[in-house]
Amino acid sequence: MDIRGRNKVSPEFSMASMTDIVFLLLIFFMLTSTLVTADALDLVLPKAKGKTEHSQNLSVSINKKLDYYINKKRVKKENLEIHLKSKLGKEKKPVIILRVEEGVPIENAVYVMDIAYRNNYKVILAVRPK
Repeated sequence: MDIRGRNKVSPEFSMASMTDIVFLLLIFFMLTSTLVTADALDLVLPKAKGKTEHSQNLSVSINKKLDYYINKKRVKKENLEIHLKSKLGKEKKPVIILRVEEGVPIENAVYVMDIAYRNNYKVILAVRPK
């Protein structure tokens, strides 16, 4: 008597679903990594309907203690323009991301904007989404 099973198990494995998952994860990480600002201090920004989407040359931050930072390096208010000129002097289209913590008097933000205006720098005000 020759008894053989009718159902044969295939030793092959389909990779189609695995590649779909890998591509979805790749897209997710590519999208979320563009939203991260590398040289940013931990500030509570004011809320607004808008996003900061631009290639960043430089980040100027002002916290509640009225400390000024270029990227993450603390700078005196009097020396801010000198540091900005030295860092942005070679750029064709210099851009400053201005990050002002919520509650800081507007005069401090205007001070940085005035420096940018005199030197023809573009200023983008960073906010947190509503």
